[in-house]
Amino acid sequence: MKKRGFTLVEIMIVVAIIGLLAAIAIPSFAKIRTESRKTDCANSIRLLRDATEQWAMANNKAGTDTPANDDLTPYLKGGTMPTCKEGGTIALGTVTAGPTCDFDGH
Repeated sequence: MKKRGFTLVEIMIVVAIIGLLAAIAIPSFAKIRTESRKTDCANSIRLLRDATEQWAMANNKAGTDTPANDDLTPYLKGGTMPTCKEGGTIALGTVTAGPTCDFDGH
């Protein structure tokens, strides 16, 4: 009677292959996550820049004027200020300079 099952060598080979695949995939996932955060922050800045320009045109503001958060909410979808995920902070700037984000990966 022959016993069926995997030998220790076969199991070790499978574990080594899984480890190799993980070593290749994990850095790629980390890079993709960082790129996603950068894109999210860039989109938030773009939305705020557009809202700032609309606010400036509607209120006859010059390039050195800086809006408050409440000034921009009517120009943002849903009336909510975009936020930077993962602890980044978006600061409103002047009409000319535009907003900035202090996200570490940006």
